[in-house]
Amino acid sequence: MQTFPSVWITGATRTGKTARLVAQACEWMRVRKSGILVLAAIGDNRLELSDRLTDATQGKFPFRATTPLGFFEDEVTLFWSLLVQQLDLKAQFPVRLRPENEQELATKLWRVELDQAIARSGIAEARLVRRVLDLMQLGALGGVAIEDIPAMLDQGLPKFEEGFSELPLSSETIGDMMQRWRSWCLRRGLLTYSLITDLYGRYLLHNPTYQEHLLERYQAVIADDVDEYPAIVRSLFEFLIDRRIPCAFSFNPDGAVRLGLGADPVYLAELSDRCSVVELSDRVSPCLMDELGEAILDLVTDPVFFASLPDTIQTIQTTTQAQLIRQTAEIIIKAVQSGTAEPRDIALIGPGIDPISRYALREILMRQNIPVEFLNDQRPLASSPIVRALLTLLTLIYPGLGRATNRDTIAEMLVILSQKSESPTTYAIDPVRAGLLADHCFEPHPEQPRLLPANTFPRWDRLGYQASEAYEGLVRWIELQRSQLETRMIASPVVMLDRAIQRFFLGGSHLPFDQLAGLRELMETAQHYWEVDDRLRRSDLSDAPQSLTVRNFIQLLRSGTVTANPYPVRLVQPNSVTLATVFQYRSMRRSHRWQFWLDAGSSRWLSGVDSLFAAPLFLQDWSGQVWEVEDTQRMNEQRLRRILLDLLGRTEARLFLCYSDLSTSGQEQTGILTSLVNAAIPLS
Repeated sequence: MQTFPSVWITGATRTGKTARLVAQACEWMRVRKSGILVLAAIGDNRLELSDRLTDATQGKFPFRATTPLGFFEDEVTLFWSLLVQQLDLKAQFPVRLRPENEQELATKLWRVELDQAIARSGIAEARLVRRVLDLMQLGALGGVAIEDIPAMLDQGLPKFEEGFSELPLSSETIGDMMQRWRSWCLRRGLLTYSLITDLYGRYLLHNPTYQEHLLERYQAVIADDVDEYPAIVRSLFEFLIDRRIPCAFSFNPDGAVRLGLGADPVYLAELSDRCSVVELSDRVSPCLMDELGEAILDLVTDPVFFASLPDTIQTIQTTTQAQLIRQTAEIIIKAVQSGTAEPRDIALIGPGIDPISRYALREILMRQNIPVEFLNDQRPLASSPIVRALLTLLTLIYPGLGRATNRDTIAEMLVILSQKSESPTTYAIDPVRAGLLADHCFEPHPEQPRLLPANTFPRWDRLGYQASEAYEGLVRWIELQRSQLETRMIASPVVMLDRAIQRFFLGGSHLPFDQLAGLRELMETAQHYWEVDDRLRRSDLSDAPQSLTVRNFIQLLRSGTVTANPYPVRLVQPNSVTLATVFQYRSMRRSHRWQFWLDAGSSRWLSGVDSLFAAPLFLQDWSGQVWEVEDTQRMNEQRLRRILLDLLGRTEARLFLCYSDLSTSGQEQTGILTSLVNAAIPLS
């Protein structure tokens, strides 16, 4: 069979790297016909890359598109029997733990250590648990064995009496907690992302039987944006290159968005030594980076440096944040209404967008019929009124949940569940009538709270026919579900939730996308939660009542751990303004004619790092020395440089720096971009 050299495609933002990668894939597919593995950094990028490959090949050649972590998960699941033999595990099909399940179960397992650490330091329990789990994840992504992590922490972090500055546990305790968690999960066939990565990188990839199957299945690899990949992926690529399997990589020296979250771009870049290197320099479309990049970097990094900026960069300056939001929105409205720009041409980007600013921008623009798209919106699932209403409904059906509901949650539920199918924004029971019903017809009880008939209310005639009918229908439905639950006609709360969605929301088909996404994530979360619960009941021989699991599920969602962000779905993007954090915008590889940099005076442009605790220690080029404040400062400055180069490369025509003298807390703002703001022309 004809062999090809591996290819390393490198270039700055929007220089056509992915297009060149797709062309390379098409060339190999015409010869190999099948067996092509396609990798992208995250799920949304995978969808786009898959679409581009399908279009370019007219769907004639099959390929497998996934992410590195998705690939590891599929391979570990597919070849689980090999790991069962190799590690002497119980022969049972593995069940993956989602992050919220992982957090909940690890908290229970580590109760003694957590209580001691919290008593000493006052650290939040959820943060403490997450940090230990993140250390496991970073270790797995970096190819570091759990038993080696305590020594790395001792070597790389400043130590205090109770442990480390942001983790009040000794390294020995941390190591013991991680080992116990790993053993506890493997005995029950439960897999977290860190365990999946560890099992693949340290065991499965080195299994001779698996290696044979891997080489039979794939004859070429296409990997986009490898500057976002973890170190452990390099082992896979090197194995394939050693066996003369051609690989094509794209790499952005100014990317590394996920550095600090497990990515190791410097280590992955060393693969270029084994490839034919293609350097791309010409942008696919004009951008501000070509014209102003170096001048802007000089202004930001050396405030003494002075340069006059052209009118393609302007500032919007106000005294307060509220004024800034209003003025920014008015400029967008004027531009859209005058035809100067379409909503799709505009992006609002900030280092962190607070909920009030996000809500205000959306409301002001929507009132002028300008739609707004939030990139990868991470709102808690329980922020959705529909989800809250369904959780309240469960407390009225399952016994023992009376303390999980009250008059206010009942009133909200009555409104939401009376939604009219012909109009998702109108309700048969308005808030005033819902309040009256909750006051007079809701009977609290710790074991079995009830909704009493409407005529329990002395002036029930004031409710009106429409509200009375909707309320009585709900009461009858709840009583029917209770009776069927008692006779074991309802298999699980997942079935109950599905029934409620079908009954009150017609399956959700008529709902706006954000509400439908919330329902989809609720069902995905519930199905997974009870799958894990079933595994634990069988492995631990537990006979705990179902209502206890329902209560824990409700508490989990109300805690805000789960976000309304279900499996990536490709939407037909409307003509809308994009609102995103810097991290989300860069991750999704967006570009726009106009960019508005929100909160340009904030210190978070430099210090608002999207990084996990102790992440630098897990990079392959870590010096082995204690990580000092100066190291963090240098890393932040390098990150800011990449952000500026990347964002300017994604701005085609105009940049607006949105600056307010005072932050939302009333403090004067003097962030790293202030010198840039001062050099730009104020927008009149």
